[in-house]
Formats: sequence, structure tokens, C-alpha cells
Amino acid sequence: MVKLAANLTMLFNEVPFLERFGEAAKAGFKAVEFLLPYDYRPEELAERLQRHGLKQVLFNMPAGDWKAGERGIGCHPDRVGEFQDGVGRAIGYAKALGCPQVNALAGIAPPGVAPDTLRATFVENMRSAARETKKHGVRLVTEPINTTVDIPGFYLNHTAQAAEVIKAAGSDNLFIQYDAYHMQVMEGDLARTIERNLALIKHIQIADNPGRHEPGTGEINYPFLFKRLDELGYDGYVSCEYKPAGNTAVGLGWAKGYL
Repeated sequence: MVKLAANLTMLFNEVPFLERFGEAAKAGFKAVEFLLPYDYRPEELAERLQRHGLKQVLFNMPAGDWKAGERGIGCHPDRVGEFQDGVGRAIGYAKALGCPQVNALAGIAPPGVAPDTLRATFVENMRSAARETKKHGVRLVTEPINTTVDIPGFYLNHTAQAAEVIKAAGSDNLFIQYDAYHMQVMEGDLARTIERNLALIKHIQIADNPGRHEPGTGEINYPFLFKRLDELGYDGYVSCEYKPAGNTAVGLGWAKGYL
């Protein structure tokens, strides 16, 4: 049976962020993720996890100025030093939270930079980050994101592209964070794509399409997909990174039997 995690940036927005840990536990979740932890002290977050018996399974590396619309800097050739500093910061949080993996976002491609330069920058940043995180027992994943609905211009936007970057980086500590919602928008064929790339996929996120709401509100057949994940032997987490259509807890009816 799939192991569900709650994305606390997206879910339980009825209460302030630090209260969402308790709401997730109350709803039956045993694991959580969120986008960025850096507005909080690691000790503060670790205490919430311990208090509510939760496991932290993922968060993102520093991603530039999020409030200004930046969504990562992994492909930015003029910000390699900033990216490298972020690796160290993420490792510190991961160790404090007992989190086994972090996500490195490629970011929106900066204008006027040649495609070969973008690729070389991103590959080298992934190679060096994967090497550094491995020293500390932390896995690195990277996430393709759709460019037609959510983040126009995002550099990494297809599963095959992510697999090619991993091959070019030549690291045994770099994997794919597979977001079924984003990849349904970009390429579809979810079950077979997951099967083809199963060895590289270490974390899965879900939302339905269109709308990015709860499973069951759109076109993706999640009961079929969950069954296929079990058949394939996928043992990572499946994280609920969706926008609740209404009250979060009320909308979790789809998850009955999984929590």
C-alpha cells in the first residue's frame, strides 16, 4: 500500500504553519514534507515532528527569492556560489530534521543564456550537490515542473530530460522527484513513464488535473496508479501536494484506506 505524506505548505492552510503538523497527525498522516523550512529554526521544526510522531521526508533546497517569483537557481550560471551555499544550508536542516532527501529546483531559465550554458550549469550543480549531500547521508532529487500552467520558463520540464541530466551528472546520489500532476500536464502516460524510470524515482507527489485539487476531482486515475505503484514495488512516499478545493480534512475522503 502506498505511503502518503502531507505537504504542509499546501495542506491544512486553515491554521498557521506550525499548527499544521498536529492537524496532519490528527488526519492520520505519519509523514510530512513542505517547500521551504528556512523561515523557522531547525530545532523548532524538529520539536513539532517529535511532538506529533511525524517523519520529515522532503523539503526543497534554498530556491532564490521565492516571494519575488524565483523557483530555484540550479540553472543560473551567475549564481553558482549562492547555489553551493544553499547546499550546505539544506544539509544542516536535513540532519536536524532527520530528513533523508532534499529537492534541488532547476529554476526558471534566465533570459539571454545559451541552452548549452544552462545545461552545463545545471548538470555541474547537480553533480556537486549530489556529491556533497552524499557525504552526509542525504539523497538529492530534482523535479521536472510544467511550464504551461504553473511555472512558465522552468528549465527542467520532462521526465526524459531529468533522466538525461542524471546520466550526464554521473552520480549515484541524484534521482527524480516525480510530480504526477506536473507530468500529466507536460507528457501524460504516467504509469508507463514511472515504470520506465522506476530506478530513478525516489519520491512522488500528487494532485489532480485540471485545478491541482484532490485526487478524484480531475482526469487522473489515482486508484489505478496507486495499484500500479504497489505492483512495481515502489517503496518511496507519495506526497499530497495539492490545493484543497475546500477544507483540507473534509477533502481527505479520497485517502480513506491509505492513511
